[in-house]
Amino acid sequence: MEARAHLKYARISPRKVKIVLDLIRGKDADMAMAILKNKPRAASELLIKLLASAVANAENNNHMDPSKLYVAECYANEGPTLKRIMPRAKGSADRIFKRTSHVTIVVRERD
Repeated sequence: MEARAHLKYARISPRKVKIVLDLIRGKDADMAMAILKNKPRAASELLIKLLASAVANAENNNHMDPSKLYVAECYANEGPTLKRIMPRAKGSADRIFKRTSHVTIVVRERD
C-alpha cells in the first residue's frame, strides 16, 4: 500500500531539487520533515508541502498510520523549459533557459 503526491511545473531546476531529495529518500516521514524544515534550500519549502500532502493522502485516502510512514521513492523529472533571451553587445543575444520540474514523493508503511 502506498500513497503519492505530485508537484508539476515547479519553477525550479530539477538539479537543485534532486540534491534535497537525496537527503530524505528512505527516511521516516517525521524525520524527513525535520530535515526539510532545517535545510536552507529553495527546494525545501516546496518539498515540505509535497511531503505533507503525501502523508495526508496516505492517512485520509488509504487509512494508513502516519507514524509508520517512510519516504519510499522520491524523484524530480524535467518539465518544459521556458526559453528567454538576454540582449548582448553588438545586437546579439544569449539564450536563458528557465527550467521547470515535476516532483513526485511516494510514502509507504513500514512493517
